[in-house]
Amino acid sequence: MRKPRDYDAELKALEDKARDLKTRKVQQLGELVIATGADGLTTDELAGALVALAETKDAGKREAWAKRGAAFFQGRSRRSAPASDRDTGGAPTQPGGAQPASGGAGTA
Repeated sequence: MRKPRDYDAELKALEDKARDLKTRKVQQLGELVIATGADGLTTDELAGALVALAETKDAGKREAWAKRGAAFFQGRSRRSAPASDRDTGGAPTQPGGAQPASGGAGTA
């Protein structure tokens, strides 16, 4: 006979994992703000800029911002990694293994 599943334990494990992922996301966003120098902005300025970005529907502007962001991450990897360790093809990565978001605000 099979052992019955402990749904409560599985649910708790999933909730713990979701909480850890959310915490890591918030930490990485904070690190990104600091790395870009945006920590010099006031909270209102930073929030206003993010709201404007989220409300922008112009694909050309969003693509230009995405390219600038990709260039930022590629520049950081060049300064921090030896030439032999650089990934010359593919998407740039953020410290911690997260990919930079290009799909817009609110993606999880």
